[in-house]
Amino acid sequence: MLKTCRILACCLLLALVATPRSPAIAQSQAELNEQAGNDFKKSDKKLNETYQKLMEKISEKGRASLRNVEKTWISFRDQECAFETMGTVEGSVHPLVLAECLTRLTDQRTKDLAAQLNCEEGDLSCGGQ
Repeated sequence: MLKTCRILACCLLLALVATPRSPAIAQSQAELNEQAGNDFKKSDKKLNETYQKLMEKISEKGRASLRNVEKTWISFRDQECAFETMGTVEGSVHPLVLAECLTRLTDQRTKDLAAQLNCEEGDLSCGGQ
């Protein structure tokens, strides 16, 4: 029985070691926090690029509207992530959890703007044409 338990424990340990992990190679909490922050910066850069492309494509009235919407969305994103991460505010993991939330919402916003960017002419579901 003991031999079976040892074999099972070794198999479980091997499975854990062999399981593919996320591309994170950081080991300390500070490194994980920094990596999450860098991921957010990349997402934010892509959002800004998509936003600029959309601003170039849409009408003047659409640009004015999008500027206002984007300010409102940024406020929403920041407040939503503050709410979602309230439980970690005092912990060392907070920067990581906050950055992951910001990245998730920013990536979704990029997809939303990209959909507007790639609308066919005459598509009434597209704003700012």
